[in-house]
Amino acid sequence: MNTKTKKIVMAALMAALACIATMIIKIPSPLKGYLNLGDCIVLVAGWMLLPKYGFLAAGLGSALADVFLGYITYAPATFVIKGLMALIAYYVFKVLRNKVGNLPARIISGLLAEIMMVMGYFAFEGVLYGFAPSAVNIPANGVQGAAGLIIGVVLIRVLEKTRLPME
Repeated sequence: MNTKTKKIVMAALMAALACIATMIIKIPSPLKGYLNLGDCIVLVAGWMLLPKYGFLAAGLGSALADVFLGYITYAPATFVIKGLMALIAYYVFKVLRNKVGNLPARIISGLLAEIMMVMGYFAFEGVLYGFAPSAVNIPANGVQGAAGLIIGVVLIRVLEKTRLPME
């Protein structure tokens, strides 16, 4: 199997995992959304894959979960927000890893990606429902982001010990 095919297969696998992780535990949030564990896979996709593959894996997998779960209105925003999360995780990690080390770089890059997620959904829901009502989801999305970051860091540390190709 050539290198490009391997990259596509890894991206497809990450998209499927993001979709499943998003769907498997679904806790309704106060304003028509839901909390899930998909962010951990979104971050792992960003850390493991090249930017275009990470963006597509994170965005498509997460957006498909929205479609399958009946949150079709959220799917386009989720595609962009989760894809951007993967890009932030990738680029910030690449810039910081030689300066601060792998673990701190992963934590900082994941934290910035999760902050963008909270802000992205606040902006999207603000347009849909108004900004004052949308503020109610900020703490819930923050909890989801914290869980995604913690689990994502644990998962990537385990995956680093395997022979899976990174990038």
